[in-house]
Amino acid sequence: MRLLHTMLRVGNMDRSVKFYTEVMGMKLLRTTDRPEQKYTLAFVGYGVENAQAVIELTYNYGVDKYDLGNAFGHLAIEVPDAYKACETVKAQGGTVSREAGPVKGGSTVIAFVQDPDGYKIELIEHK
Repeated sequence: MRLLHTMLRVGNMDRSVKFYTEVMGMKLLRTTDRPEQKYTLAFVGYGVENAQAVIELTYNYGVDKYDLGNAFGHLAIEVPDAYKACETVKAQGGTVSREAGPVKGGSTVIAFVQDPDGYKIELIEHK
C-alpha cells in the first residue's frame, strides 16, 4: 500500500495553484475539468505521482470559501532550512503563521505557513 494524495477543497483554483507552485515550489502535475459535474481538479507535488504522495486541489464551481472546521490539522513538508523557507514564503506574498524555531520541548526546527484558503502547512527542517 502507498499513500496517493491528500485532497483539499479550494475557493480559487488559479490562486491555489499559484501558491503551491510559486510559493511552495511544487510542480503542477495534471489537471482535469469536469463541467458536467461542476468541478475542476489540479494535482501538485514535488515529484511524479507514481513515486510520491501529492496534493489534489478541488475547486467546486461556485464555491469560493469553505469552513475548515477543527478536525483537519495540517500538511507537513520537509525543508532543508525552515528559516530560509519562511523568508521565501513571505517574499512571495505568503503567510507565515508561526516563525521558524525549535518545537516546544525539543530541538527539531519547525514553522507553519498557510495557503490562500487557510490550510496550515508545517515546515519541518531536515536534520
